[in-house]
Amino acid sequence: MNRFLSVIPVDEAIRIIRRIASLSSREEILLSDSYGRILADDICSDIDIPGFDRSTVDGYAVYSSDTTGAGESIPSMLALTGRIVMGEDLGVTILPGTCMYIPTGGSLPPGADAVVMIEYCEELGDQILIHRPVAHGENVISRGEDFGSDRVAVHTGTRISSRVAGVLAACGADTVSVSSCPRIGIISTGNELVPIQSNPSPGQIRDVNTWLCAGFVTEQGGIPVVYGIIQDDVQSLTRALDEALHSCDAVLISGGSSKGERDMCADIIASRGEVLIHGIAISPGKPTIIGTADGKPVIGLPGHPASAYVILLVIVKELFKGMTGQIGSDNR
Repeated sequence: MNRFLSVIPVDEAIRIIRRIASLSSREEILLSDSYGRILADDICSDIDIPGFDRSTVDGYAVYSSDTTGAGESIPSMLALTGRIVMGEDLGVTILPGTCMYIPTGGSLPPGADAVVMIEYCEELGDQILIHRPVAHGENVISRGEDFGSDRVAVHTGTRISSRVAGVLAACGADTVSVSSCPRIGIISTGNELVPIQSNPSPGQIRDVNTWLCAGFVTEQGGIPVVYGIIQDDVQSLTRALDEALHSCDAVLISGGSSKGERDMCADIIASRGEVLIHGIAISPGKPTIIGTADGKPVIGLPGHPASAYVILLVIVKELFKGMTGQIGSDNR
């Protein structure tokens, strides 16, 4: 079919693959099972985080105005009225001229508006000498500074990493709504292919691309469905494609994409739907096919593993983003 192998730019190929990528369904799962999945809803915290004004250092909670002009030679002297205990509310208020010891992460007592690092303080009985002034709010994280209960903490489309899971835990999200894992059919075609456990004869090669594709699909959060090695004949490849279309959300076909006499992948895709692209201006990976069959994306990858891997990174990754709603290329 002469209309095939008309090369288009990479950005145009990406635009087309995004257009044909249908968003997956969603499911509710436990946070403990969510690593690597893509959020399907915005997550807001049910509380302010942090939930109280807290110290970022070990030191002394003070009125910042009490430290004005403090220095090595003429320190400010404040009365030590107690010590903050982690996880406890002592019900004590800081009054002008007084201070309290506070550990890192401790709750700032009412009346205090700053913390002096312990390195700049000297304890003399029940008196504390302050050798350095602090400004209002210094060494303090205010209540709700990380995010408040009225703001989105994690956005829809974010991949859940360990860092994101920590934020979700802080928000009280013990369950989350995520995009379902797309099922991706993987077909390798070629009479020259043999199973990887075989010792290839002259003219034969091991089936690398099945496992290259399966690993990539797994890395992207999909479920690989392997259909094995399919011989280079129309009937076998058509039967394998039909089976994959019946049970999968998209199909990857490795081999049979170039414009050679025995490369029939484009014709078979066209018989079940439409070939949208046959040729991308990228090297390696030029003879890539992008089409739809039974309304599902089908991508024909070059047979050479290096070429196939380039297309996995450049094109198939974009397919996954579209199917799962993932935003950006990194975690937020």
